[in-house]
Amino acid sequence: MTDKVGAVVIGAGVVGLACARALALRGIETVILDANAAIGMETSSRNSEVIHAGLYYPAGSLKARLCVEGNRRLYEFCATRNVAHRPCGKLIVATDTAQEERLAALKSQSAQNGVTDLQPLSAAQLASLEPRLCATSALLSPSTGIVDSHGLMLALLGEAEARGAALALKSPLVRGEARGAGFLLEVGGEAPMQLETEILINSAGLHAARVAASLAGLDARHVPALHYARGNYYALAGRAPFTHLVYPLPEPGGLGVHLTLDMGGQARFGPDVEWVDAIDYTVDPRRADAFYAEVRKYWPALADGALQPAYAGIRPKLAGPGEPAADFLVQSPATHGVPGLVNLFGIESPGLTSCLSLADHACGELGI
Repeated sequence: MTDKVGAVVIGAGVVGLACARALALRGIETVILDANAAIGMETSSRNSEVIHAGLYYPAGSLKARLCVEGNRRLYEFCATRNVAHRPCGKLIVATDTAQEERLAALKSQSAQNGVTDLQPLSAAQLASLEPRLCATSALLSPSTGIVDSHGLMLALLGEAEARGAALALKSPLVRGEARGAGFLLEVGGEAPMQLETEILINSAGLHAARVAASLAGLDARHVPALHYARGNYYALAGRAPFTHLVYPLPEPGGLGVHLTLDMGGQARFGPDVEWVDAIDYTVDPRRADAFYAEVRKYWPALADGALQPAYAGIRPKLAGPGEPAADFLVQSPATHGVPGLVNLFGIESPGLTSCLSLADHACGELGI
């Protein structure tokens, strides 16, 4: 027996849940498929939980536009749905005078993206905010914050379900076929089923390329290679002696080993960039050795033995080692020619911040 629904979203991470909510709010009967036993078990729950301001991305890029819009919308969403969050602010630090030119360039880039609240700080001003930091100057981003990512996902799911959406866990997509103005999907798992739908949003994150490749009728030329960048995190023993997030200047492949806080005040450092061929969340305690040197550039008092393995996350990147950073790829029928299909590729940071704006952008690409 084949069930018919208005839309199917593949992936119950934060972006997939936001897409399901957006569809449901538009009155479209929606089913969310996820291969895991719970929502958000991959990239969405293995990150820094930061609400980004939109500082780093090229002007006009999807990352810049959707992050700046998403920052405002996410704060409003969390405040009105009682999702735990805090606009604690972020300090981007220059640890020697040679970096100060790059700090000024970052401020200019941010302004081009519409972020106008960055505040330059001298070493003395920084010391008054965070006396334990060592830097020649810094930028304060007051609109950067933190969020309870699981609470956010529960709120998105709750609103989607309240409008009629249904979640099917342990339900991997086995294969699909584009049929004229719709799709026939074969779903595996403990309760195999077939679904017919007119709208399909592929928000499978790490598995988005594999899901796209399983769709008969989608030209293989439109399925990009995804590269896996594992980021390891280490927790600080005891409570953090800081009230702000602390970031060094960006480095190739990521934002450097930064200090973030969770909603309970626990500090963690990471992520680093480790290119891997398979999904493996093991954290090697020995990698912490390199963290000490990086962190001590801005916090010299970090004690030996203070870092303990916490967790790892994997980012699905469109650009591989040594390549320029890639933008989000929201692939629509105008690109691949398959009506009703949107593929979301390379949705890494700032995907969490951008989830609401990404969802509406995906719907817009479908004309709904």
